[in-house]
Amino acid sequence: MLTFLSLILEHPFHYLIEPLTTDRPDKKYFNVLKLNDPRYVGLPYSIRVLLEAAVRNCDGLHIKKEDALTILDWKKQQNQADIPFWPARVLLQDFTGIPAVVDFAAMREAVKKHGGDPSKVNPVCPTDLIVDHSIQIDFSKSAIQNAPNPGGGDAAPRASSSKLPSKISPCQRSSSCLSSCHSEVSSPSSKQRTTEIENTPLLCPFHLQPVAGPETLLRNQEIEFSRNKERLQFFKWASKVFQNVTVVPPGSGMVHQVNLEYLSRVVFDLRDVFFPDSVVGTDSHTTMVNGLGILGWGVGGIESEAVMLGQPVTLTLPEVVGCKLVGTTDPLATSIDVVLSVTKHLRQAGVSGKFVEFFGPGVSQLSVADRTTIANMCPEYGATVSFFPVDEVTLRHLKQTGCSETKLDAVKTYLKAVKLFRNYQNPSEDPEYSQVIELNLSGIVPYVSGPKRPQDRVMVNEMKKDFQNSLNEKVGFKGFQIPPEKQKEVVAIEFEGKDYKLAHGSVVIAAVISCTNNCNPSVMLGAGLLAKKAIEAGLSVKPYIKTSLSPGSGMVTYYLNASGVLPYLHSLGFEVIGYGCATCVGNTAPLPESVVAGIQKGDLVACGVISGNKNFEGRLCDCVRANYLACPPLVVAYAIAGTVNIDFEKEPLGVNFEGKAIYLRDIWPSREEIHQVEEQEVIPSMFRELRVKVEKGNNRWNTLEAPESLLYPWDSKSTYIRCPSFFDKFTKEPNCPQSIENAHVLLHLGDSVTTDHISPAGSIARNSAAARYLTRNGLTPREFNSYGARRGNDAVMTRGTFANIRLLNKFIGKTAPKTIHIPSGQTLDVFDAAERYQREGCPLIILAGKRYGLGSSRDWAAKGPYLLGVKAILAESYEKMYKNHLIGMGIIPLQFLPEETVDRLGLTGKEQYTIIIPKELCPGTTVSITTNTGKAFKAVVKFDNEMEITFYKQGGILNYVARKML
Repeated sequence: MLTFLSLILEHPFHYLIEPLTTDRPDKKYFNVLKLNDPRYVGLPYSIRVLLEAAVRNCDGLHIKKEDALTILDWKKQQNQADIPFWPARVLLQDFTGIPAVVDFAAMREAVKKHGGDPSKVNPVCPTDLIVDHSIQIDFSKSAIQNAPNPGGGDAAPRASSSKLPSKISPCQRSSSCLSSCHSEVSSPSSKQRTTEIENTPLLCPFHLQPVAGPETLLRNQEIEFSRNKERLQFFKWASKVFQNVTVVPPGSGMVHQVNLEYLSRVVFDLRDVFFPDSVVGTDSHTTMVNGLGILGWGVGGIESEAVMLGQPVTLTLPEVVGCKLVGTTDPLATSIDVVLSVTKHLRQAGVSGKFVEFFGPGVSQLSVADRTTIANMCPEYGATVSFFPVDEVTLRHLKQTGCSETKLDAVKTYLKAVKLFRNYQNPSEDPEYSQVIELNLSGIVPYVSGPKRPQDRVMVNEMKKDFQNSLNEKVGFKGFQIPPEKQKEVVAIEFEGKDYKLAHGSVVIAAVISCTNNCNPSVMLGAGLLAKKAIEAGLSVKPYIKTSLSPGSGMVTYYLNASGVLPYLHSLGFEVIGYGCATCVGNTAPLPESVVAGIQKGDLVACGVISGNKNFEGRLCDCVRANYLACPPLVVAYAIAGTVNIDFEKEPLGVNFEGKAIYLRDIWPSREEIHQVEEQEVIPSMFRELRVKVEKGNNRWNTLEAPESLLYPWDSKSTYIRCPSFFDKFTKEPNCPQSIENAHVLLHLGDSVTTDHISPAGSIARNSAAARYLTRNGLTPREFNSYGARRGNDAVMTRGTFANIRLLNKFIGKTAPKTIHIPSGQTLDVFDAAERYQREGCPLIILAGKRYGLGSSRDWAAKGPYLLGVKAILAESYEKMYKNHLIGMGIIPLQFLPEETVDRLGLTGKEQYTIIIPKELCPGTTVSITTNTGKAFKAVVKFDNEMEITFYKQGGILNYVARKML
């Protein structure tokens, strides 16, 4: 990055530098309006951010003057020219961040081995790593049943009809309140636990003073530190020895919300230069900050490492789809209804790989919370970003969250100076777009999404009909193919001494979790108010349902507690289990044995209902086949109903102790009720309090010991952190790419294979190759942890590649993490087959259908196949982000020619394939492929730009960066 002195003396655009205000001549900015080009005001706002970054970071090497001028000519150059982008910062979370940091540590080893200075291997770009994905739900429900009654007075069991008082007086508070509102003293054990884990932001709703956290949260956090001690020590080592790395400790909040509430600047003031905030992150939902007017998107760990080392992101200048919002939202529709409507609308419009930018008068109706919720779902409809330019609503949000007036004035002044501030009510400010699609908000009604994919939207009033249709349909994205005579199956179970019945549609998991919704106070408060009304009406949740509440950050717990609704959520079983991703990534505790046995006995389609953004089959739990995404209030409603096979308009949620039928409409909180509580409780002090919590850390993290050596002292016995083998064959000079000869097909896959199928993040099955490796290393199944937690160990992750139980390999003909070793005909785990092929010296390829690699950004979904020996993928189409990851690991992505598929070419996948790689590669090159059965055809090499070709020729981006360091 350039110093300000070099900007003045050498910068190609030095003539654009000027003071932002006359009273502070030391504060500079690049006034892009002085380019005096009328095309600038026609650029989409997101493209203006790219242009400013190119102008400011222009150094003549990585970013040239011609690159900036290309961006200025966006209207003609879109979807054709490649441009570099240097983001202001990098965001990592621990699941996908640990491989990046491990690779940095390994790169230091490689650089030293080849005579370089390892201390120079540091992130150049500011990098924040948030530890939020290691929390697991080991404890739930027991806290409310065994702890003092949160409402005071007589304890009311979950299943009873006892009501919590609608207003809890200070004298009724239990001894958990540590303020002066009472004279009782907490037990020593409670105090001890509170001091051990300080980041427990529960407050007395009447005095806004800290109270002892619930037993559930404390016990889960304690186990989190114990289970992940080695990983946490590695993170702390990294924060000490690497420059420009900040680690936010566990218990602080979800990565997206910490990014939104704490790390986001909107406008940077760095070395006395103002410029727009921008970010790339190792999580596809980094786009959440687009709702705050910050340009950012998800990249793979290997791409983020390049940015951390000072390499710009290279992207094809994107098309920008303008999404015009008009009309007024229905009073009963929540932000998640808007999100799911936008998701389906944009998915159908075909925005994959494009920028989406919102405009129109309807945008002004959306709060920043609504906008960030929409932007969070951006990967689900395939766009690269979903950008909401900054307006007065954004500034009000910044003020509410504690931003000073001085900062706000500077932000507004700067954004207006470069025309990045807009008024959505003024159509004269609308830029030109590649395409415009319109969405009328008044037509949006409540929806859920499922049962297997986030884009499959279902109106709530048609949920019962849609679920019954799913039972009838053939096995696929919507169907389960249950025989008609089995659809009325009812299985009796016993749980905690009482009898219950399970049927198709029974809810067994109900989770209000951290992804997507918890940034939005309206939907979370709506869930709390609905819970309050449900308790007051005498309703309850069946105790065998695995309920949980995993807030995105302490802010959520703060306002739920301060508004007085948290005890009611707890009474229904929605307890705070921790801060971070849990149920969403498969980190839920096992279901009760009687429930699992009942599901298996009746071959039932049991259901999970979550307020998240992923619902792929088998993601939450192996035995839960149907998973629906819903807003938090509906999660609570379906938990109370106990089934998704219900028509809320005609059927009651339940019957209270007086025998009265209670319908959803009887307890649904109005928009006015929610907004009133929101305005009173979501206050600037919450954000200030959370900033203190993040910066202070917690006692366990602060006292955690970690090494301080320049090179990481790898432990050969470790099953968490291992020096990866990517650099084992590293050379100073790259080898020329070779043709792939006589390759066998490792897997023959169909359409929509996700990164979850390729590299699962959840629990490690006891009969898997990874489990056998861990067992050989002395671990018991209870110590396996998850794949996500072990991403720092290449031996585990390679064995976990294609280990998803829902993988459908056409060689096998059913879902299983298996394949056939073609020469012998044996059915083996995918890893075992790949290992045998490698011993035989046989290269491997994979055959796939459409949209290969859709889903979350996950670098191990590319690293794993590379270490299995996969040299090429031959698919009908790719998810763009995943295709980039394959190239980043040196795997060549090939695509069938139009109208050609495996079936149409008469391929079985059991042939051997020879792929001729030409010495000269360019975007759109076709290669010749022959098989040992005499077939011959061509495929397109999916390189989009010269930088991707460079990465491939270098053997991947890691080798490229390491050679640059040398």
